[in-house]
Amino acid sequence: MQIFGVDIGGSGIKGAPVDLAAGDLAAERHKVLTPQPSTPDDVAECVRQVVGHFDWHGPVGVTFPGVVTDASTIRTAANVDKQWIGTDAAALLGERLDGIPVTVVNDADAAGVAEMNFGAGMGRRGTVIVLTFGTGIGSAVFTDGVLVSNTELGHLELNGHDAETRASHKAREDGDLSWEHWARRVEKYLCHVEMLFSPELFIVGGGVSRKAEKFLPLITKVRAEIVPARLQNNAGIVGAAMYAAQRRG
Repeated sequence: MQIFGVDIGGSGIKGAPVDLAAGDLAAERHKVLTPQPSTPDDVAECVRQVVGHFDWHGPVGVTFPGVVTDASTIRTAANVDKQWIGTDAAALLGERLDGIPVTVVNDADAAGVAEMNFGAGMGRRGTVIVLTFGTGIGSAVFTDGVLVSNTELGHLELNGHDAETRASHKAREDGDLSWEHWARRVEKYLCHVEMLFSPELFIVGGGVSRKAEKFLPLITKVRAEIVPARLQNNAGIVGAAMYAAQRRG
């Protein structure tokens, strides 16, 4: 069975059909840049372009970088235009996609569910925290495989700063930080999260997970096991499709 997944990020919007049995993309993903400003109408048009690239007419799952209620209403929008707050995202995107059923979910929750079912979290019990390092820091917290949705741990205050402004991958790029310098910031952040939640496992995702060997070995003060996401930056697409399939029943 295939369902289409779209992952909306602060810098890019990417999507592909997903093979739900394999938990992997069924075709090479298509990506467009996130428009600036990233208003609901402009982002919806980009989603239409990504889905239209594959001439897809079935259900679509879409991730969003912020808190999403069960009714698909957007509650926060840290890394996209604030006009998203209060928007019924499923209704807006469904209208732009000519009535195709659309399911919308928090981006890190989608990535986390994908990793727990098909990636580095398979079979893991206890507390597992998936963190996606990109434009911001997304989080998904699981206890014995059960998700606590919309945690948004990237916005924890750390030394007087919003954590993601110091430890996101965008912060590394914007500050032209060495991997060693950035790893120290990530380590400080992980130690703070560990103090609060005492997880058995951290799964580090987002695009930076492709370069895990450059920074994960430098993180030595965290007691929990730390591993890179197995699905890397495709986890959001896979998770979005999984949510859409679940909504279909």
